[in-house]
Amino acid sequence: MLDWPQHPNTLWPKFQKASGFGDASLSPAVFINFDGFHLIQFKQLTLVRGLKILIQGASMQLHPGHKVGLTGANGAGKSSLFALLRGEMQLESGDLEMPSAWVIAHVAQETPALSMPAIEFVLDGDAELRNIETALAKAEANHQGELIAELHHRLLDIEGYSAKARAAELLSGLGFSQANLQQAVSTFSGGWRVRLNLARALMCRSDLLLLDEPTNHLDLDAVIWLEGWLQNYRGTLVLISHDRDFLDAIVNHIAHIEQQTLTLYRGGYSDFERQRAEKLALQQAMFEKQQRKVTHLQSYIDRFRVQATKARQAQSRIKALERMEMISAAHIDSQFNFEFRSLIAAPDPLLVLDNMQVGYNNTPLIKDIALAIRPGERLGLLGRNGAGKTTLIKLLANELMPLSGKRVEGKDLNIGYFAQHQLEQLRPDESPLQHMLKLDPLTREQEHMNFLGGFDFKGEMARAPCANFSGGEKSRLALALLIWTRPNLLLLDEPTNHLDLEMRHALTLALQDYEGGVILVSHDRALLRATCDEFILVADGKAEAFDGDLEDYSLWLTAQRLKDKQAAQMEVPEKLNKNERALNKAEKQARILERRPLVKELELLELSIDRWQCEKKTCDERLNDAELYASNDKTELQQLLKKQAELANKIEVGEERWLALHELLDAIPAFD
Repeated sequence: MLDWPQHPNTLWPKFQKASGFGDASLSPAVFINFDGFHLIQFKQLTLVRGLKILIQGASMQLHPGHKVGLTGANGAGKSSLFALLRGEMQLESGDLEMPSAWVIAHVAQETPALSMPAIEFVLDGDAELRNIETALAKAEANHQGELIAELHHRLLDIEGYSAKARAAELLSGLGFSQANLQQAVSTFSGGWRVRLNLARALMCRSDLLLLDEPTNHLDLDAVIWLEGWLQNYRGTLVLISHDRDFLDAIVNHIAHIEQQTLTLYRGGYSDFERQRAEKLALQQAMFEKQQRKVTHLQSYIDRFRVQATKARQAQSRIKALERMEMISAAHIDSQFNFEFRSLIAAPDPLLVLDNMQVGYNNTPLIKDIALAIRPGERLGLLGRNGAGKTTLIKLLANELMPLSGKRVEGKDLNIGYFAQHQLEQLRPDESPLQHMLKLDPLTREQEHMNFLGGFDFKGEMARAPCANFSGGEKSRLALALLIWTRPNLLLLDEPTNHLDLEMRHALTLALQDYEGGVILVSHDRALLRATCDEFILVADGKAEAFDGDLEDYSLWLTAQRLKDKQAAQMEVPEKLNKNERALNKAEKQARILERRPLVKELELLELSIDRWQCEKKTCDERLNDAELYASNDKTELQQLLKKQAELANKIEVGEERWLALHELLDAIPAFD
């Protein structure tokens, strides 16, 4: 895992003065960490957007190193609070105190179509690094030797010469290949540009990191990598996420916005759910509704115990469901309440793929696919980015033709395929109700309205054009349209992107009662655990049963990354690469700067010792003259003896210093 160099608690005025950069070019926040007031403090804070009060009278403190999950319903004010922390919104009343010198990093919402390579775009996230590189080029052009040495010394302090390696590791962890590093930013699709913006934010050596749904557009292996990176982040983190496993693994506090109140809870997301459930369970009506949910979950657990075939997966699944039972009260006031309609037909098997190959341009990506899907079977697809999970699900959906092999569909097979690109097929000028009426014109409008209400499209919302819907609202509508068609085989490719926690919970409950077959690709581990009975691993050109659970898969990913690193090390030539040469250059400059005063002192000391030794030799020769002692006047003799002693002492002290200087210089070896 990467270990980031942090800002030192020291100002660097010499650099600013000598380099010619003023305050506009080099903010003090680039070079220092504020050494006094460290925490973020809300004092009776009220936040308003337009005429709507989002947060009222909030008071809390966030200390350095806190990792805070920011939760709340859509529209509660999470993004507005981020804008406030970034200085882009004003308070209605109250105070927000935070260190003015802190460096704040966040993920940009848009990425310009730049021609620069991806790795250079990510490196731009470290503003201090780029400022020093600019100053270094200027100093070298002006032949400012001392400033050049100081700049190289500063680059060593911030590990600037390993920055490119860190940027490459960030991109690799987020799913970019080695070939992608030099690819122009403009050539990447929207989802990959989101990853580039995330990598750029992580590249910044920040004091405060603000992340809003960072796992959207990531697959499971990238989510697991990012989770590990954030666990090692040393600054203050505020994270908006609808992935409960992701939150639990990272945060130590939850800041929840509900009914205009901002409350800070200690612990992870599961701890927050338990605490909130206890509050809600105090109300009798809610408690009764909770018991119905628990009964529903328990009946499913009992059915699952009977059907489970693999011990490890069964235990993992039962634990997940028991956890859901324990926290179900936290969701009893959810606005979402839907279920899959009963199947019209359920052929057994639903679909069989026999000895299939699939790929692109007549080049197989996955070979020897043998798969039979039966009603009630729930399969999760695992595999690294680019291994072929989406390709396999497109093959199952019949959107991609096989290169070879046989496909056998059960009679009355009805596939329901959900993927993010299908959101683009929604008609922006039509409302959810209009979509439903076109899908099924024979059903009464009120029945459609009741069904849409379960997806929180109520009243005017159900009749409003979907052009201005958020990503989550469009995903809910696409799911509603799919569910209405009564599919007996569900193919779900990242169905939870843009969905909030309550909708994910409702989808999980609905899938548990669904009687058809399910093939699921998701980075949401809570959904995978609670839904999938078995997993298929797509790797090395094959799609085979994976004998393990998600914890085993995480270990498998770690082993694969280790193999990748070992393979990369085998390919590195023995000669120094550019980064190593640059590092040697920086070390050389720094050592020259450190050795220079010692060498100068040594040269002067050697000249002094030679002079003292010559003077002492002359003094000794005079003292060896017998006439000096025969004279009655002893003044000269006394002066010579005194001078001899002084010179002997100077030579002794000088030789001791000479030895010490050589020891100091030996500890700072010079370059060859």
